[in-house]
Amino acid sequence: MGMKCIGVDVGGTSVKLGIFETTGELVDKWEVTTRKEEGGRHILADVAASIREKVSSMGLDLKRDVVGAGLGVPGPVMPDGNVEVCVNLGWHNVNPQKELSGLLDGLPVKSGNDANVAALGEMWQGGGKGYGDLVMITLGTGVGGGVILDQKIVAGRHGLGGEIGHIHVREDEKEYCNCGGQGCVEQICSATGIAREARRKMESTDTPSSLRAYGNAVTAKNVLDAAKEGDGLALEGVATESRLGVGLEGMAVVSRYLGLALSQIALIIDPEIFVIGGGVSKAGQFLIDMVQKDYDHFTPISPNKPKLGLATLGNDAGIYGAARLIL
Repeated sequence: MGMKCIGVDVGGTSVKLGIFETTGELVDKWEVTTRKEEGGRHILADVAASIREKVSSMGLDLKRDVVGAGLGVPGPVMPDGNVEVCVNLGWHNVNPQKELSGLLDGLPVKSGNDANVAALGEMWQGGGKGYGDLVMITLGTGVGGGVILDQKIVAGRHGLGGEIGHIHVREDEKEYCNCGGQGCVEQICSATGIAREARRKMESTDTPSSLRAYGNAVTAKNVLDAAKEGDGLALEGVATESRLGVGLEGMAVVSRYLGLALSQIALIIDPEIFVIGGGVSKAGQFLIDMVQKDYDHFTPISPNKPKLGLATLGNDAGIYGAARLIL
């Protein structure tokens, strides 16, 4: 049997774990519940115990058969593995990689921000396989991102590299984002943002739409499904005059501002490919085709530019990337 590596993706509700061949094949995956009480101090102990149990049940020896473990955490990670804060876990000023290594008899452990790590996973075995330079955008409850250049995560000096969700793209936004800013990509292109845009449009216009049946309970999935069926409000609706000239409805808003953000990133980093993941990306090629038009509009400079593609690993991107961290 070849050597194995372990990927750990720590989330707010559960920790996903995977054991891999060093060549990238997933051997087994499982989850443990994230115990957030007492400042999250049980999380890593639970992870270590679960890893020991799994490794021994497979007839493997931790020291002999495992090269190491990688760890994705929901917050900025400093180059030495220090984590100032993980809001969703209750962690403050911890070094989870050092701690987990200690709990696993000194097994090598490397950590990174979860979105960056997911990007690495997509590069290794997913939608970015075969590319060394990619930028991933995750459109979920929030908007995350990760920059990979020359097969390595670019986390930046302050851990802000790839925080695509908080690029400011819209001027006339009155509400505040979780980051304290206004008009962030995340406020428009996340699942939460898409639903919010739809609620706003239903309140401010009387365009007939199948979405009105959902009222305030409308979700991003409702909007995407309606847009695919050609629903006026979900897709584009009537052009309304606004300070920006022409108002955009529904998915056209999402597509426009995501296209704008991608064009800005393209002109700074110029990766080979943008990989779009997260729940919203389940809209598939329909979403890519919409965004492509806006992205092209904002990058007339050259037809030779980063391609747009879909992530393929879904929720497993984090464990793949974490395992790849240690190699």
